Amino acid sequence: MDWDRFAASYTLARSRPLIEDLVSAAPPAPASVPPAARSTRPLLDLVREQVAAVLDLPSAAAVAADRPLRELGLESLTAVELRDALASATGLTLPSTVVFDHPTAAALARHLGGELGGGGDRSDATPVTPAADDDPLVIVASGCRFPGGVRSADDLWRLVAAGTDAIGPFPTDRGWDLDGIYHPDPDHSGTTYANQGGFLADADRFDAALFGINPREALAMDPQQRLLLETSWEVFERAGIDPTTVRGSRVGVFVGAAGQGYGAGLTEVPDGVGGYLLTGNATSIISGRLAYTYGLVGPALTIDTACSSSLVALHLAARSLRDGECEAALVGGVMVMPTPLPFIEFSRQRGLAPDGRCKPFAAAADGTGWSEGAGLVLLERLSVARRHGHPVLARLRGSAVNSDGASNGLTAPSGPAQQRVIRQALANAGLTPGDVDVVEAHGTGTRLGDPIEAQALLATYGRDRPADRPLWLGSVKSNIGHTQAASGMAGLLKMVEAMRHGVLPATLHVDEPTGHVDWSTGAVRLLTEAIAWPDTGRARRAAISSFGASGTNAHAILEAVAEPDVAPPASAALRRPLPWVLSARTPEALAAWADRVGAHVSASGRAGADLAYSLATTRAHLPHRAVLVTATRTRCRPPCTRWPRAKPHPIWCARACCPTPTGRCSSSPGRAGSGPG
Repeated sequence: MDWDRFAASYTLARSRPLIEDLVSAAPPAPASVPPAARSTRPLLDLVREQVAAVLDLPSAAAVAADRPLRELGLESLTAVELRDALASATGLTLPSTVVFDHPTAAALARHLGGELGGGGDRSDATPVTPAADDDPLVIVASGCRFPGGVRSADDLWRLVAAGTDAIGPFPTDRGWDLDGIYHPDPDHSGTTYANQGGFLADADRFDAALFGINPREALAMDPQQRLLLETSWEVFERAGIDPTTVRGSRVGVFVGAAGQGYGAGLTEVPDGVGGYLLTGNATSIISGRLAYTYGLVGPALTIDTACSSSLVALHLAARSLRDGECEAALVGGVMVMPTPLPFIEFSRQRGLAPDGRCKPFAAAADGTGWSEGAGLVLLERLSVARRHGHPVLARLRGSAVNSDGASNGLTAPSGPAQQRVIRQALANAGLTPGDVDVVEAHGTGTRLGDPIEAQALLATYGRDRPADRPLWLGSVKSNIGHTQAASGMAGLLKMVEAMRHGVLPATLHVDEPTGHVDWSTGAVRLLTEAIAWPDTGRARRAAISSFGASGTNAHAILEAVAEPDVAPPASAALRRPLPWVLSARTPEALAAWADRVGAHVSASGRAGADLAYSLATTRAHLPHRAVLVTATRTRCRPPCTRWPRAKPHPIWCARACCPTPTGRCSSSPGRAGSGPG
């Protein structure tokens, strides 16, 4: 037995005195390597070749630079063997934990380069200082999934602007006993008297290959983790950032979420899934999964304050940015209901609307309607956004969080606490109540909660306000239901789009304002119909409220930001041939992506140089690729819509791209195209 090798691996995690007494676990002295020889080969090539040799892989090409070595089969004993090989090849003295501290070939190569340069790896040594308070925080990108087929903020805007009701029947693809769980009697134990809600039609679908996750682990993962992975990828791309380039960056992750019991009812664990269920369903992993997948080194927090979670996450992210803990932040919330338990439990409290629809502040309000979804934004400093050319959607002017304390019941809302959090948010934003035009309310449609919220708004925003300039009040829950931990983010995204379009959408299902509120005590008006956003001569401002059953309240204030004028491309440029570059991790994903691009072009009519430029420069370059060269939108519609469902169109160039040891791409045999990707 090779005791030196065994001891080195067995003492990685902690000291083992007995083993250390038997044999020294110190790494062997590396062979001397002449300095000139060390610099004659790229370090990444060296690392990949050594990894391939240790793991008995066909060649260095099988070692992706940014793929965790653990996923290639590296474990404790082979980690020590790799350490020894690298030490021998470089002449460095390396600790036995070096492979775990730098878990990819690229990270190992960077570390070795720093050590060979004499300065060590200084990637984590950047001094961190709090940013200046006069540099505003702004939202530069967003992504979402909500009921009604909403897959983007644009979709959400189209839905609310059209006054669409996205509530529908219970899903049929989740194994729910639809006949057994419904009973019209609210007192009937173990059932729900509401049989409608807001659901995601594709919550069971996931592009696991895109994130390097094997099918067994993907099956064991809470759908909320899967949903946030796909949504966050889109957020980065909408900001103009290739998601594969953010590894090691000081980006924080702040997610409002709670475990929903996915897999809890299993009486038999499917083959191969065991061992993945713990991390697949831990609430903490909901944010940690994003940080791990992208390699983000800022704070990663999962926040559970019930229905205020996503706005609390926004508040904490803003504080982290201002304190210099991170340079950007992924912020949002998620809710997917794998079981009907939320409906059954709330039925016992008679808190559900029988028809599943929220009727905010209406006389007809009869309870809330549960739904699900996810929303994420990317938050960063305005100076950073301008420097990197990121779009600026809105400014986060201020926010605040507090607690009800000892209210009239554990989950009962507190009007005084809501007034306090509103006043604190205004103070943090440096604004007065009259500086805010509209509030996107919590507005769940409950008989107790809505009147308490309305009275708090009248007491804060409604006083000393001219009657011809009231505070407008609405709630997106009337369209998509109560998305719980994601509800604050749903309201925020609605307000961002409303500011951009200059329209305040109508709140649905309001027969007349509730009589439980004395609306004459202040200038607050319900948005019972869509109106143009009044021009007040200053930036548009909107506030969003979220109140959790935990007693935690959050209030945030957004402000419109004028974007610099950008000259449209010359018409001549639109007549030149334009390459549309598409890529994906698998052929099936490539076909789906091409389908979405074609649908986007058909729906929006935008198919010029800007789209071609964005596809080529702000998207990840993944192995399976296709290129369409076209001069006009008319010509590109047919292949965009026909190619994914049949054979490649003659003017498409499709190929699979495999990285070579040099980091360039080569075409797979039998595919069209050649040269680097």
